[in-house]
Amino acid sequence: MKQGDNKVKKYKKGYTQGVYDMFHIGHLNLLNHAKEYCDYLVVGVNSDALVESYKHKKPVIHENERKSIVENIKAVDEAVIVETLDKIEQLNNFGYDVIFIGDDWKGNARWEETKRQLGDRGVDLIFLPYTHGVSSTILRKEEGEKIGDS
Repeated sequence: MKQGDNKVKKYKKGYTQGVYDMFHIGHLNLLNHAKEYCDYLVVGVNSDALVESYKHKKPVIHENERKSIVENIKAVDEAVIVETLDKIEQLNNFGYDVIFIGDDWKGNARWEETKRQLGDRGVDLIFLPYTHGVSSTILRKEEGEKIGDS
């Protein structure tokens, strides 16, 4: 955010959460954009067990290493390993006033309900621009194709 830019509301504490497996430019873009909106950014790093429970696959990078990578990003003030996708529980844990998610989730029923629930508690949800063409899933697939070609 540029000095004097009134288009972006400044929040005290922001929160975002993800796997951050095979950290890539899309992750960095999301974290940097999130920090433009808030003074303090908390990033939840989904535990290995949590990822396996809903994605049904094991992360390539162990949770402690993913947390270490995330907490060393300049935009991140605090990184924590989290065991739930429940954003109300995370609100109770971290007391944020804004939450960030990629705009590829806009219109998703779960996120629209989360937006409503958080709004009832005075918390804003901001959809940030998704970096198209890159994801850990795409990177995994491309790497698998390379290995298969050798």
